[in-house]
Amino acid sequence: MEGADAETQREREREQQQQFSYQVFPERFSEGKPKRSFLHTSFCTHNQKCRLMLLKATELSPFVKLLLDAMKRSGCTVYRERHFSCEDCNGNVSGGFDAATSQIVLCQNNIHNQAHMNRVVTHELIHAFDHCRAHVDWFANVKHLACSEVRAANLSGDCSLPNEMVRFNFGLKQHHQTCVRDRALRSILAVRKVSKEDAQKAVDEVFESCFNDHEPFGRIPHNKSDAKRAHRDFQNRDRYYSNV
Repeated sequence: MEGADAETQREREREQQQQFSYQVFPERFSEGKPKRSFLHTSFCTHNQKCRLMLLKATELSPFVKLLLDAMKRSGCTVYRERHFSCEDCNGNVSGGFDAATSQIVLCQNNIHNQAHMNRVVTHELIHAFDHCRAHVDWFANVKHLACSEVRAANLSGDCSLPNEMVRFNFGLKQHHQTCVRDRALRSILAVRKVSKEDAQKAVDEVFESCFNDHEPFGRIPHNKSDAKRAHRDFQNRDRYYSNV
């Protein structure tokens, strides 16, 4: 009976994963749909632009470079051609981490400039990093999802002052924390069929511990300069411990 129960649970989780992918990333499971030719994909304007911006992000963004180094050090090396996919997405979603395939989806129809691409890649790499280092139950435990969303909003630059000014969101006391809570809540509601009350409760329950978990940055990187210093410190960790 235990074996049958375990198999039933695994099947339920697979269905949840597939339903998530159908909702947000319609091309994730495209059986029965005509396949796009290589030439069509290569010369499609959105796809070509997306791939170029991804390349720049991986080579130039200090946020992304640190996370790629951290993934490699954790035994989860990221390969651009294998672990990223530029696709059209439903709604206003900019990207997502597909845990079923360990792949980051970049919504080529919704990412329109390099700064936005840098933030999306950073945000999703934080989810990938959490997936690598912890046993995250993305589909059955909303608190696990909430924790990773809090960390991604906190560490990716989503809540930087320039971005908040563009959104016309202004505040003084603890505005960063308020932004992180709001962005985490929005992300949960965008990808899971849960009530706003349940999503808010999950964020509240994990907020303190997850907001203060700054790995692998070691701090909250508020801008590129902070991220560069964090990357330098991260690279120096091995040298420090090897000399202890």
